[in-house]
Amino acid sequence: MEKVTINDLSKMLKVSKSTISKALKGYSDVSEKTRKRIVKLAKKLNYTPNSIASSLKTHQTKTLGVIIPTIVHHFFSKVIDGMICEAEKHGFLIILLQSDERFDLEVKQINLLIQKQVDGILISVSNQTSAVVHLQNAIDKGIPVVMFDKVLKNFNCSKIIIDDKLAAFEAVDYLLNKGYKRIAHFGGMLTPQNSIDRLLGYKNALKAHGIEYDQRLVYVNPNNDDFNDGFYNAKKMLEEHRDIDAIFAITDSIAIGVLKYFEDKNIKVPEQIAVFGFSNWFMSSVITPSLSTVNQPNFEMGSIAVNVLLDEIHCKEKNEAFAFKKIVLPTSLIIRKST
Repeated sequence: MEKVTINDLSKMLKVSKSTISKALKGYSDVSEKTRKRIVKLAKKLNYTPNSIASSLKTHQTKTLGVIIPTIVHHFFSKVIDGMICEAEKHGFLIILLQSDERFDLEVKQINLLIQKQVDGILISVSNQTSAVVHLQNAIDKGIPVVMFDKVLKNFNCSKIIIDDKLAAFEAVDYLLNKGYKRIAHFGGMLTPQNSIDRLLGYKNALKAHGIEYDQRLVYVNPNNDDFNDGFYNAKKMLEEHRDIDAIFAITDSIAIGVLKYFEDKNIKVPEQIAVFGFSNWFMSSVITPSLSTVNQPNFEMGSIAVNVLLDEIHCKEKNEAFAFKKIVLPTSLIIRKST
């Protein structure tokens, strides 16, 4: 059986194609009687709108591209939930891609989304990303880009972030106020801005308490959220510095790797050494000891990022100027047994 078209419905019902389109979209200027006739026949004949024709007419594909560094991380899974929920409210679908913290793959994925003619792109950049040519290419082709969480200072677009510097400062300040003095920082690659800011927050807290910054107490975790990085850097740290009394980790998964190593070596937390994480992953509350952490509004970050992108898309449709937005969401400390 050939696919039923809007022309077929128009001929059968003796109403215009625009009336059928409006009725199926629920427009109020079509009478209830006419709408019911149209919907009934459309269902009976299994009619589905031609999305290609619709996109040609509206110049929209009703799709948004999303690129994240990793899918398995709890933080990003909740961000995605927020994005999908908000996108669906406005009739948009999400195309989700994972860069696996690789710049080369991120470039390929941006090019793929351009080819797919998505209406906009949401991206949390990889640890390796410093160049912005691929992102600028999307904008030059009329596709707005919004960054969230892991952003680049040198790229001009809307950004949805937290105050990483302040959040890190508050976490380390808490440890210092509890009496811990030799605090190691398990940080990330200094390419995404959030890694830089969390290190700066750590430094600022030490300075506020009159403690000299010691580069030797900073351990780089190249994957930024890898359990194994936390595990093996905890081993390395204890081999090099037996006097460390606390650790501030850039993510909860790194912190949990640390806790696992300490458990294996019968090192008591927090009696011998305290551990503070970042992001309030679900596992943080159920492990033993439960992990103190920084709570991020992940779901809200996702929904707000979609709203900002849609605002820019709508301005573009109307040929109106759009001022890029920088939205900083609040964080809070969650204090648990690890400190």
